[in-house]
Amino acid sequence: MLATVIAASAATALAAPVAGLLGYRGLKRHAAAERMRITSPKGIDESGFVRIGGVDQWVSVRGESLDNPVVLEIHGGPGASNLPFVPRTRAWERHFTIVRWDMRGGGKTFGHGGPEGQGEMSLDRLYRDALEVTEYVRARLGVPKVLLVANSIGTVLGLRLARNHPELYSAYVGTDQNVLAGGRPHPAYDALVERLRAGGKRKELAAVTAMGPDATAWSTHQWSEFNKLVVTTDPLTFDTMKTVVVRSLWFSPLHTLRELRTYLKGMTFAEQLGPQAMAVDEYAEGTDFALPFFVFQGDSDVLTPPAPARRLFDAVSAPVKDFALIRNASHFASFREPEQFLELMLTKVRPVVTGELAAR
Repeated sequence: MLATVIAASAATALAAPVAGLLGYRGLKRHAAAERMRITSPKGIDESGFVRIGGVDQWVSVRGESLDNPVVLEIHGGPGASNLPFVPRTRAWERHFTIVRWDMRGGGKTFGHGGPEGQGEMSLDRLYRDALEVTEYVRARLGVPKVLLVANSIGTVLGLRLARNHPELYSAYVGTDQNVLAGGRPHPAYDALVERLRAGGKRKELAAVTAMGPDATAWSTHQWSEFNKLVVTTDPLTFDTMKTVVVRSLWFSPLHTLRELRTYLKGMTFAEQLGPQAMAVDEYAEGTDFALPFFVFQGDSDVLTPPAPARRLFDAVSAPVKDFALIRNASHFASFREPEQFLELMLTKVRPVVTGELAAR
């Protein structure tokens, strides 16, 4: 979702870095790699390409005990793999076995096959891929169900998976939860117009006004420009982009410099999925879920504001459900505040999926 902004923010770091900067990067990457080491006897740390939907796709499985619940992450972007955030979320792996999958069009999957090797780029194809990945994980780890954790535009797929296949998933957790509602006017659009007007940004205001509030009519370029303006006009979101997202990319021990450039190219390539998602109407697709349902949203998220997420949550029927705000967090809330997110997972979600809540 934010390829243009990430690329702009990362340009300084990636353009002809000096020896000192590379040396500092090397030290930080080494320290992160040491923190990431899993040595527990019941632990797992494996990764590689798995043939999914006719395309080799990168799947990483990490955790300190295979006795823990298994989480399948559905990343956002589109094309924004969650792999760079592994060092920031290292503590999660003490309580969950986490499967991170680079979807077609993103991350190592895009780097491996290039643009011509990604095959069909559609939400329906990614949905079928997700089901294949789910079956792979269930078979590989010998578990009947996995815990579905989706972030940002990944929540569009996450909701469909949870709604249609409660037999495969122990619960749904959405963060940076998108509520697209078929492109109907959204608070993010109205708030952006107000920020542009207040800031005297007449050129940008004219462009946003011209594209109009109906996101289903936007081109890929308009969709990208809208997201760029939302992020860069909000101080907390822009700070998160620079200090959390870009820094995680730059210091990732799992990515070479070439892979960082490929990561950004993949996000640009995958932007074609953005306008496809805008036509989705979560309410029309259904608000009845036959599995536990959780939404943990950044309290200051201007890209996917908490109010629409709360309205969707209130409309959902589920055997167990809960909603919580992550304090002082914008978009990328779980990665800006990983400790808060883990606390919510441990106090609200884990007891439900392990049966500990029923046993109390």
